[in-house]
Amino acid sequence: MRSRKPLALFAAAAFVLAGCGGGGTDASTEGPVTLTWWHNRTTEPMKSKWQQIADDFHKTHPNTSFTIEPLQNEQFQTKVPLALQGNTPPDLFQQWGGGALADQMKSGKIADITQASSGWIGPLAKNADGWKVNGKQFGAPYLMHAVGFWYRKDVFASAGVTSPPTTLDELNAAVAKLKAAGVVPIALGGKDRWPDAFYWAYFAVRQCSVDTLKKAVEKTELTDPCFTKAGETLKSFLDTKPFQDGFVGTPAQQGAGSSAGLVANGKAAMELQGDWNPDVMQALTEDKEIGSKIGWFPFPSVPGGQGDPSVLLGGGDGFSCTTRAAKACAEFLGHLVGDDVQKILAETNSGLPVTPAGVAALKSEPHKTIADAMTKASYLQFYFDTAFPTKVGQALNDAIANFFAGQGTPDTIVKSVSEAAAGNK
Repeated sequence: MRSRKPLALFAAAAFVLAGCGGGGTDASTEGPVTLTWWHNRTTEPMKSKWQQIADDFHKTHPNTSFTIEPLQNEQFQTKVPLALQGNTPPDLFQQWGGGALADQMKSGKIADITQASSGWIGPLAKNADGWKVNGKQFGAPYLMHAVGFWYRKDVFASAGVTSPPTTLDELNAAVAKLKAAGVVPIALGGKDRWPDAFYWAYFAVRQCSVDTLKKAVEKTELTDPCFTKAGETLKSFLDTKPFQDGFVGTPAQQGAGSSAGLVANGKAAMELQGDWNPDVMQALTEDKEIGSKIGWFPFPSVPGGQGDPSVLLGGGDGFSCTTRAAKACAEFLGHLVGDDVQKILAETNSGLPVTPAGVAALKSEPHKTIADAMTKASYLQFYFDTAFPTKVGQALNDAIANFFAGQGTPDTIVKSVSEAAAGNK
């Protein structure tokens, strides 16, 4: 498994972006520069590792210094668009590609790093495609991600759940056993809304064929009946009440009472989350052995669905540069995808490295399992709120979150996309 290139299969997953204006990388006038860097790692150990990586880069590139501002995921949705409208956007900021990048390109302040990245982009192969516009590079990923269930092996065992569920029926049976044992089956951070979307998205991925998924993103619409069926299947699942009481007000990652914290401290059995979750959980518990107590399994198959059960939901973490100091910024991006940093990232349990050398350095057994699932997946469906334009993705997430709170119908979710798309034109 380690010798393969587990993420090179997903060329088709990259979102084909409409032509928008971006800035070049004419940075011949750059001298000593301080890069303002916005990233989303607000907890340890990654917060300190990013600082150390920046410090190490400065030692070999003394003309480049950093002012680092970690932000919560949710802050990027508002802060980045506002910054790009102003005169002093960050030089380097968290970038998930897809529709958000398409919207940001309209500012004319996103740097074209095609030429500047030509010396280091090759090993990323198809992983870099989600950060391209019309064949030009406007950012780069440093980690790729897949969403699945993180579970406490000890809690499963004590409740008599002998193996990870592979079908929806088995998942429902596991929920029933965990409830009977007095354990919260699944933790959900509904306060942040985006974790809710993982469920609807996975039911859509299981109900809809790959071709249908691709067309939906391309046309920004959810007109195929399989998307309504996904909502209906989700409603049946919600009716089993698999989550903790008050999940609508529970944060995903902040504090021991968050959904990640509930699993980390053994108060819930599992959580549907990204492959960064072990890193998050470690910061929310005093249990130093948490890494050995958790496992991972993919979202189960759904009876009667047209989807390929191997398909994964995911995306990538990356960065884009703005035009002020694009040359220095692009050099730093090259440093992040170099073998040394990729091997460091492999040790953090924060996702899957984007280069073969990084993947080969994975030590976490769950992450090796995820990497193997990536090699076997026929397709990687980018998160819908990332694949769609920003306003459309937000409208979809809001409709899903409202559905989790008991408002709306499966048809409301589907219509949220077409209505937001009409208003986004």
